[in-house]
Amino acid sequence: MKDTDLFEKELNEIFSSDRILKNEPMSRHTSLRIGGNTDYMVFPATIDEIRLTIKLCRKYDMPYYIMGNGSNLLVSDSGYRGLIIKLSDRFSNISVEEDGTVLAQAGVLMSKLSNVIAANSLTGFEFGAGIPGTLGGAVAMNAGAYGGEMQQVVISATVIDGDGNIRTLSNKELEFGYRSSVIQKKDLCVLEATLKLNKGDKRQILDKIRELNHLRQLKQPLDKFSAGSTFKRPEGHFAGKLISDAGLRGFQIGDAAVSEKHCGFLVNKGNATAGDFMKLIKEVTRIVNEKYGVLLEPEVKFLGTFDSD
Repeated sequence: MKDTDLFEKELNEIFSSDRILKNEPMSRHTSLRIGGNTDYMVFPATIDEIRLTIKLCRKYDMPYYIMGNGSNLLVSDSGYRGLIIKLSDRFSNISVEEDGTVLAQAGVLMSKLSNVIAANSLTGFEFGAGIPGTLGGAVAMNAGAYGGEMQQVVISATVIDGDGNIRTLSNKELEFGYRSSVIQKKDLCVLEATLKLNKGDKRQILDKIRELNHLRQLKQPLDKFSAGSTFKRPEGHFAGKLISDAGLRGFQIGDAAVSEKHCGFLVNKGNATAGDFMKLIKEVTRIVNEKYGVLLEPEVKFLGTFDSD
């Protein structure tokens, strides 16, 4: 029996057949709607299933990648040779305590988590309502908007490393920075997080969420396929303004384009390839650097093999 057959046999011992996909298009699992196929994709429902999958991949030298909602991910046109562990609605439990402590699994969507928190009259998480993606990704990158960041509400996070070891890190140990944390630096994955919020007035909380969502609709190209803000905010500047001032509003390569509504967003106008998108990122970066001496750093993550040119 080949290693591939043995790997699949053991994978089927961890997951039922309805939670294993083979040769799955990654374009179905990213907000950019871009990406070739992955060899395998699984949908765990427990921490133990995640741990066992990582150990299985290490046993058979199978590359793996853990993802959430794919809202900040560019997958290459050639796809991913390995296994995707997708943390989604099967791994999205939420529990709320009387004192405002919230424990949630990493696969829960930020929008769903925000709704549950608001329904319990807890304030401090309004900023998270419109952030695309899952809690795990939001903690890993210290996601934020409109003056709020994850570091303000996270008490601790349970993480897993590449050897399948699980531990809990405090807020301080998470080493939050601007769009960064120790999760990214040490290639860890968030499994669940504990948040602390304060009691508030439910009507005011819901009004604030509606206000922030309205601002997003006015300013961001929510009607287009995108990965959110493509670039991190350069110190002392705003990426969108630099791109706009460089005359790149609407600039396009293939079906990948700089949004005319918000230049910090690069969008897929329908049939963009990962190659188009990568060329656009490089060209925008080059032009802005030439004009203003500011080197833009991508906020979007890259998965798979991309051409070096």
